[in-house]
Amino acid sequence: MGFYDEVLRELLVAMGAALFVGNLMALLRRRAPAAVRPPDADGSEALPEAPLARTVVYLVIGFVVALWGIASLVAG
Repeated sequence: MGFYDEVLRELLVAMGAALFVGNLMALLRRRAPAAVRPPDADGSEALPEAPLARTVVYLVIGFVVALWGIASLVAG
């Protein structure tokens, strides 16, 4: 396996993991009570909740991509 092949596989794992963790945090923040959410830097209200269906779909896609990347690293 060449250097660039391994770097590409590692980037695949990193991007999948980032997509998974980011959407997991959005899902957890969505379920947090409104009093727990901090206001924005300018004092305005925080962003509205992330749509549940989109968040779950991106969560699954991130998990599959990260798992695929790990499997590629182990197999290669």
